Amino acid sequence: MTVDAPVPAPGSGVTFVMPVLNERDYLERAVQTVLQQDVDGPAELILALGPSSDGTTELAGRLAAADPRIRLVENPQADIPVALNLAIRAARHPTIVRVDAHSELAPGYTRRALATLERARAANVGGVMRADGRTPFQRAVAIAYNSPAGLGGGAYHVGAPEGPAESAYLGVMRREVLEEVGLFDESIRRGEDWELNLRIRRAGYRVWFDPQLAVTYWPRESWARLARQFVATGTWRGELVRRFGRLNSLRFFAPPALVAAVVASLVIAVLQVTGLVSGVASAVLSVVHLPIALYILGVLGFSVVAGRSLQERAWLALVLPTMHLSWGAGFLVGLVRGAKDTIDTSRLDRNTPLP
Repeated sequence: MTVDAPVPAPGSGVTFVMPVLNERDYLERAVQTVLQQDVDGPAELILALGPSSDGTTELAGRLAAADPRIRLVENPQADIPVALNLAIRAARHPTIVRVDAHSELAPGYTRRALATLERARAANVGGVMRADGRTPFQRAVAIAYNSPAGLGGGAYHVGAPEGPAESAYLGVMRREVLEEVGLFDESIRRGEDWELNLRIRRAGYRVWFDPQLAVTYWPRESWARLARQFVATGTWRGELVRRFGRLNSLRFFAPPALVAAVVASLVIAVLQVTGLVSGVASAVLSVVHLPIALYILGVLGFSVVAGRSLQERAWLALVLPTMHLSWGAGFLVGLVRGAKDTIDTSRLDRNTPLP
């Protein structure tokens, strides 16, 4: 049975909540796009500040001193779900707009989202994450993010018709529903949005996708950070599969299958090179190399077609396998032993220069 989410009185206002950790290069622009949103009623932005080491906290203080709509809360644990819950509990308004310091809201985003929430009587509405980049490496990552070849074709990455959704990117949410289902699960450090939306849907409420909503997202700035991010994300997805099993989409199992295929191909290659397997047996076992060869050709072909410059194409040829294999390896670790205390270390230090 589907339950209509409550609709607050007109002009009751919105609270934007933003977890922040080492975002000096992105925070000011992200905050600007939030404060420029056209909202019917009062609005506030709550920055949940983790223990940054790059001057982000000082920058946040200056921004808050310059605009009374900005409020600060401390998040010494640094975890995203903890930050979100701290900000939501401090919120003054009945609609919560989750935003990210590594993203920028399009003009009209909030007004459109509020209208969609009311029209669909949904508890949570999200749109499209449009990745972009400032360097050839970051643009290559953005191309991968925006394509089914990179992240498997989720609606908020590549678009889909408007309608009910499994989850929502960032999300514009009714606070009353969030409090009813228990806010974010603070034991889940990655994938916390998917798990929250699962509880929202289990409570009978709608989670809604609106392709007219757009958020610009800036990916990680270096190969090492990207790899660390995807290992952590994959590890937590493995944990979510341990917890929720078949409720996870089948597309989440493609990267670990690729990792298994690569390992099998490498083992057979070693056996063949050392002569431990030869003749007919070697010929038969060579079949395991075919999927990897096709994958390599697919990556190279996609890189040539999708990249807009030689640098972007070269980075794409590295970025795609990095995303797939890092995520897949992390998934297998999380599936076998659980995520435990895994964190996304790519967020901890952004003081190194861009590639």
